[in-house]
Amino acid sequence: MTTKSKPLPAFAGLTWKTRPDAALWRRRAKGLAIPLSLIVLLEILVGIGWVPAYQMPAPSEILLTLRELAEGPLWTHIGASLARVLGGFAIGAGLALLVTLWVGLSREAEVYLEPTFAGLRAIPSLAWVPLLLLWLGIDETSKVVLIAIGAFFPVYLNGVAAIRNIDRKLVEVGQMYGFTPRRLARRILLPAALPGLLTGLRGGLSLAWMFLVAAELIAATKGLGYLLTDGRETSRPDVVLAAIIVLALLGKLSDGLLARLERQLLSWRDAFAGQGGEG
Repeated sequence: MTTKSKPLPAFAGLTWKTRPDAALWRRRAKGLAIPLSLIVLLEILVGIGWVPAYQMPAPSEILLTLRELAEGPLWTHIGASLARVLGGFAIGAGLALLVTLWVGLSREAEVYLEPTFAGLRAIPSLAWVPLLLLWLGIDETSKVVLIAIGAFFPVYLNGVAAIRNIDRKLVEVGQMYGFTPRRLARRILLPAALPGLLTGLRGGLSLAWMFLVAAELIAATKGLGYLLTDGRETSRPDVVLAAIIVLALLGKLSDGLLARLERQLLSWRDAFAGQGGEG
């Protein structure tokens, strides 16, 4: 005797579809808990006079400053900074990926290049500024080159480490099946090294934003770094903090885009995602 299965309730599918959205919003709410708490606390401390307003303006005052800037030159500064970061990051990360493949696959290349790169990456960002100004002047080229230098080394270091940490047995299996070097790189080396490469790209983008500020603090007439300098010279801490907030938001947005790309490219992994929490 066969039993007929009961039909699912009409709302069952709807509940299943909305659950991921609800979990996502809960995660976002948890991520905003600390920043919002700090904003409320700072507003209270400035309001009761425990924190001097001339040193640390209240968040409400910073919000008004952001609104004023948005009606004026803010978008010009954001556009200039974005163009510099994207250009410098594309150049630095692109060159780093090429050198990474060379050094990661060749011991001989590592012997020649690694000592030089080890010395260059120890140079602070501000130390490059006078030299680049002497060589390239104060136009856009020096700023983009400085950002490219900042983006290069995280991509290079993480990429080489990712290639060298590939399980040797995987390479031996590919060679045993007669893989050509190109097929070996496409089918084994690239998928195995991809997590490290993407981590390096995110680190390089983060340093690109840091080097942007170093470039614009020294020689710029527009950009968020210039806005920082202008706020300092005019004794406007609200302008300085507004520029810092915009930099943080742009950095978070750009890193979020790379993080989404990383999740899509690595969706095939069954990796440990941590214990507790949701999604």
